[in-house]
Amino acid sequence: MFDSSPAMSGPILRAAHLNKRVESGERSLTILNDLDLEVFPGESLAILGQSGVGKSTLLGLLAGLDAPSDGELELFGEPLGALDEDGRAGLRAGRVGFVFQNFQLLPTLTALENVLLPLELAPGADAEARARDWLGRVGLGERLDHLPKQLSGGEQQRVALARAFVTGAELVFADEPTGNLDPTTGERIIDSLFALNREAGTTLVLVTHDLALARRCDRSLRLVDGRLEPIAREEVGA
Repeated sequence: MFDSSPAMSGPILRAAHLNKRVESGERSLTILNDLDLEVFPGESLAILGQSGVGKSTLLGLLAGLDAPSDGELELFGEPLGALDEDGRAGLRAGRVGFVFQNFQLLPTLTALENVLLPLELAPGADAEARARDWLGRVGLGERLDHLPKQLSGGEQQRVALARAFVTGAELVFADEPTGNLDPTTGERIIDSLFALNREAGTTLVLVTHDLALARRCDRSLRLVDGRLEPIAREEVGA
């Protein structure tokens, strides 16, 4: 990892009594309800749930991309509620990576330029060499100058993996990372994700509806009625 911060002894991520409500017409819809969560450094956690239960909403809150209706959130020991948007972005810079279902690559940038993007927020020596190295690790060393439209879905997601890890992120969030891929390609992406995660010693939090993906993680929780429930190892088939 490229970050030189001291190792944390407590949770890298903590949510306490987290609530999220949205207004729908004249009604108030509760998405998350008094939710608690702790994630520790080096852990891999799967959050399972069917479409529409609020998994992506929860991920956005945990990453500080959105604000809860009430409750407490801490990232790297810092209370997110005390930070404005710029402060939350500064806390994430170089320390948090993201992998999205729809890849989120900029269409006018090459694979190399897309991977270089987070390094602009956390600059360091040899940024281009680092980006090239990570693209090589995901098997795209010969596709550096290709635009996203010139890459397959699996190749685009591998660019996204390289972008998530290139800064030496301490924590990676993955939102249905195989959702737009066929089963064979999705399995290869997951193999790459967990291999990179082991190599970098990163904490991984992913949301999914896929039990096969969840069984690759150290721990699994299910989002039900706005709260997280433990899932027995036998249930995910481990």
